Amino acid sequence: MGKWTLGLGYAITFADLILAFFTPSNTARSAGTIFPIIRNQPGLYGSAPGETARKIGAYIMWTAFAATCVTSSMFITFLAPNLLALELVKKTVQINFTWAEWLIGFLPTGVILILILPYLVYRIYLPEIKSSLEISSWASQELTKMGKFSLKEFVMAMLAILALALWVFGGSIVDASTVAGLIISLMLITGIISWDDVLSNKPAWNVLVWFATLVAMADGLNKVGFVAWFAKGASALLTGMSPIVIMVILVVIFFVVHYMFASITAHTTAVLVVILAAGAAVPGVPIKMFAILLCYTLGIMGIITPYGTGPAPVYFGSGYVSRKDFWNLGFIFGLIFLVALIVIDIPYLFIIKF
Repeated sequence: MGKWTLGLGYAITFADLILAFFTPSNTARSAGTIFPIIRNQPGLYGSAPGETARKIGAYIMWTAFAATCVTSSMFITFLAPNLLALELVKKTVQINFTWAEWLIGFLPTGVILILILPYLVYRIYLPEIKSSLEISSWASQELTKMGKFSLKEFVMAMLAILALALWVFGGSIVDASTVAGLIISLMLITGIISWDDVLSNKPAWNVLVWFATLVAMADGLNKVGFVAWFAKGASALLTGMSPIVIMVILVVIFFVVHYMFASITAHTTAVLVVILAAGAAVPGVPIKMFAILLCYTLGIMGIITPYGTGPAPVYFGSGYVSRKDFWNLGFIFGLIFLVALIVIDIPYLFIIKF
């Protein structure tokens, strides 16, 4: 696929999608895995940050960034804040979503966006170089240097598949957190990682502590009556509108407010509960649909700013996409993603009686 620039865009997009099944962090998979590979590719064509960025480098970088924002919304386990959002929904309106329900609900929007995204970037942010034969040759050389598939890599792949299978099909038998603990234990027993590796993973411990605290705080706000008080006041302002119109307005507000946040986790914690409660207080709003639509925006909203999600500063810092282009493209693709969610997903959710 790397023999043509457009094909390369699809290869990067599909690579992110495949990695997302086993990497519940868009920062880890995109900024930590995809970016270190693709940053070597523009130089093969003399494309560097600055004047020559539009040769091919800018296209590659923006496609990779946009792709990870879409994949982050496709599955519960594709973005860490997705799990936080589900806990907050459960605490606020007592609704729980399974792995399969999340997938089925976003399926048409996700599939369409994944299939057209590299082409959209190709048309909107047109690269100067249309073919990329050198990249295919370079990739083959790099694979040769890596050597044969090792036993540890095979065991790791099997454990990743086991984790995914238990998350998808074992939800009624075993908790998702228990699955994670089991797989980590097996990785330690088989020697794939050491205990020092676990202890040194500061981002993971940071997420664990923060998520536990934030969920407890959200539950506390609900218990003391703050959420109900806010919901009552907000719903009074929306009186007279159609419930569906109210739902769309609140989803758009939730999405746009992300311009003020440098973290999807922080945004989720600060805004999700109050927006969800406001919608739930309006008679006629399909609350289950409303809740899942709010959750679906978490991944795609990261596209709008150079600081909106973990990988954003990395791609912005690469220098291939200028500050002006990053903001302009963020607005354009943010609008495309949000419109796609509203126009495609809402009718679809009604059809399947979500």
